[in-house]
Amino acid sequence: MTRTEPVPGAVVGPRLQDAVGPYFGEFGGRFVPEALVAALEELDAAWASARHDPDFVRELDELQRTYTGRPSPVTEARRFGAEAGGATVLLKREDLNHTGSHKINNVLGQALLTRRMGKTRVIAETGAGQHGVATATAAALMGLECVVYMGEKDTERQALNVARMRLLGAEVVPVRTGSRTLKDAINDAMRDWVANVDTTHYLLGTVAGPHPFPTLVRDLHRVIGVEAREQVLAGWGRLPDVVAACVGGGSNAIGIFHAFLDDPQVELLGLEAGGDGVDTGRHASSITGGAPGVLHGARSFLLQDEDGQTIDSHSISAGLDYPGVGPEHAWLHATGRARYEPVTDADAMAAFALLCRTEGIIPAIETAHALAGALREGRRLGPDGIVLVNLSGRGDKDVATAAQWFDL
Repeated sequence: MTRTEPVPGAVVGPRLQDAVGPYFGEFGGRFVPEALVAALEELDAAWASARHDPDFVRELDELQRTYTGRPSPVTEARRFGAEAGGATVLLKREDLNHTGSHKINNVLGQALLTRRMGKTRVIAETGAGQHGVATATAAALMGLECVVYMGEKDTERQALNVARMRLLGAEVVPVRTGSRTLKDAINDAMRDWVANVDTTHYLLGTVAGPHPFPTLVRDLHRVIGVEAREQVLAGWGRLPDVVAACVGGGSNAIGIFHAFLDDPQVELLGLEAGGDGVDTGRHASSITGGAPGVLHGARSFLLQDEDGQTIDSHSISAGLDYPGVGPEHAWLHATGRARYEPVTDADAMAAFALLCRTEGIIPAIETAHALAGALREGRRLGPDGIVLVNLSGRGDKDVATAAQWFDL
């Protein structure tokens, strides 16, 4: 796939897209037990080799076309846009991918890497279950043993995805420690990896964790932005004014942001989970309400108390209910290249309902945070504005939560 030539006004010189880690400014790095260093070095070398291997690239591209269903289309949401100040609202339809979200882009690449490294078992963590379902799917496709760690609270609110993972042959391990959410699932996955590193690859689902995961996962998701940039230029004749995406760990946001990093006329907007409101303390807005620290092997923004201890997050969205964020997002915030703003549970659910009624699309609740941001931006820009939203997942898994919220 080729990248469209830069439009006038694009940056000349060192490009933001070329930042590869392990550090993004002061963020990123590798803060892990010694037992994992060799595995991370092996993964780093495997990815450096594979990404330039024509056979690997060809196999991944074919899977993305014939199995995932790429390229995903861009849909203009006209009736939704009318509620957003008359702006043009465009949806990048990652919800139409096989397994129903952007997560499949990353897991197919990492599953191929697992096989390339000669390992036979993958483990994963999941919050909303979309990454777990995608991992179980790739493992089934490639004959890998699969274990998925999931907070017990999340197994209850995402029961449909638990059943899907088990149907696909994965073992789902409910994690009953801590807040019983995504943070605790990652802790247990890390412990499993330390104990079984010789045969097991930790198929991390977001752009967090120690190097090389933030860059590896980003590289496997950058196809979202590359496609979207070309599709918007071809269909609407110019780049969007704003690219909006929800941010928990931040994989779908980095995926669509990355192709626009060196287009300074395009504003990048990450929408964090504001829960009951950042001022209430019950939220998951790691950048808006957090501070730099170390979590799960990398330095980034995270929610912490006065003693620097990580505190529990809260969101109606299981996929955004995480007290940290990927280090590249922390860097984009620190450099001012991207804005990060909170969206409350109430505003996200209002946007969720509005897209259902106006476009016949049930989005994931994670994605509804980005839609709430699009409403704000559209009303700011007016009828001449173009807002591109990464519709990162479909909402089948969230129907029970929505029915309870709306008392249906």
